[in-house]
Amino acid sequence: MGTYPFYLVDAFAAGPLQGNPCAVLFDTEEMSAEIMQAVAQEMNLSETSFVQRSNVADFRARYFTPSAEIPLAGHPTIATTWALIDSGRLSIGIKRTSFTLELQDGPIRIDIDGPAPVRITMEQRSPEFLREYPPEDVLPTFGLEPDAALPGVPIQTVSTGTPQIMIPVRTIDEVRRVRVDWDGLARLKENGDFFSAHVFCLGGATEEGHTFARHFVPPPLPFEDPFTGSGTGNMGAWLWHYGVIREPVIVAEQGHGMNRPGRAFVEVVGDRNSIETVRVGGTAVTIVRGEVTI
Repeated sequence: MGTYPFYLVDAFAAGPLQGNPCAVLFDTEEMSAEIMQAVAQEMNLSETSFVQRSNVADFRARYFTPSAEIPLAGHPTIATTWALIDSGRLSIGIKRTSFTLELQDGPIRIDIDGPAPVRITMEQRSPEFLREYPPEDVLPTFGLEPDAALPGVPIQTVSTGTPQIMIPVRTIDEVRRVRVDWDGLARLKENGDFFSAHVFCLGGATEEGHTFARHFVPPPLPFEDPFTGSGTGNMGAWLWHYGVIREPVIVAEQGHGMNRPGRAFVEVVGDRNSIETVRVGGTAVTIVRGEVTI
């Protein structure tokens, strides 16, 4: 039994009830992985973050979806950092503050630019470009015809820490029309090399956006994610690597069709064929402060 300080934070959000909500629990060093998984199921959010002391970084965090622990994720990193700031556990300066956060995948650097609104930017891994998939094997799972795929570039799994299948389509209307065959997506994942699926297009939901995306997590607990920082980083790396964007800096939008509009600022660092890192940043807001008693 124990009581843990708890924050509910909307990440990649310009204001309350936008972006992607994440539960953040502090002082969880003695909590078992089994209890963490049960808490994540109780929260029933796309991810829950468990913050601990670290011997190799400033802080440690473990991220759990309702069904599994994952090595790296974007919106929990933004949410965890903001909760550390908002709770007074992490002090920031007027200009840029940097710190390290240990994840299951290893330590990452995070930059914080202020004073207001505070923008939090994480550095993701150098991307791995993995398996490619024929459009006819993928698009019908999302209720689209194979010719909806963006021509001349592959549907491919990319990983800057979490492997996700990148599915580029021609227009924002096709992104909006997606209707997932969840059993089909489960089969695709079982025979594939990815954790989740990122369907996207060039052109944002607003004039400020360069891309618009929807992100889907397969069964056993299927859901659409309001905003996905890791998927956005993978997408940015894919776009730059294949020459789809002229400049390695974009504004990515997601969640508008769920009434959870979110935005990330993405910078790909390195040449198209030797990407060093992907920087994904955004703002966050606290919705709930309280305690979790187990």
